[in-house]
Amino acid sequence: MDTKLPWVAVVDDEDSIRRALLRLLRSAGIPARAFDGADNFLAALADGAPCCALLDVHMPGRSGLDLLALLAREAPGTGVIIMTGHHTPEEYARAQQYRPLAYLHKPMNDLQLLTAIGAVCPSWSLP
Repeated sequence: MDTKLPWVAVVDDEDSIRRALLRLLRSAGIPARAFDGADNFLAALADGAPCCALLDVHMPGRSGLDLLALLAREAPGTGVIIMTGHHTPEEYARAQQYRPLAYLHKPMNDLQLLTAIGAVCPSWSLP
């Protein structure tokens, strides 16, 4: 994939979630790449930042919230959508410090997710 074109990153340690999200995004015509953790995603930023990153909160090593804070400093033009299967008010409050596009609970509503992506990647807005 040409990473000079706008793309979406999916960062989640669960293979089934990554595959499902890639399938959804690609069916909507959205170029996407999947990463099994924060460090693999950060290594890929050398090729260019995505227009949007979907970050799972709970991952081994660096969490999605840690990655959110880092992206706010290092790639402020990247919109971030936080995903969690285990919501806590503390995590929500921590995420809101960095103003993610959305804070979604798994399982997610496909339309809600695609609409949030369209807010930062307007070429993929829904009709």
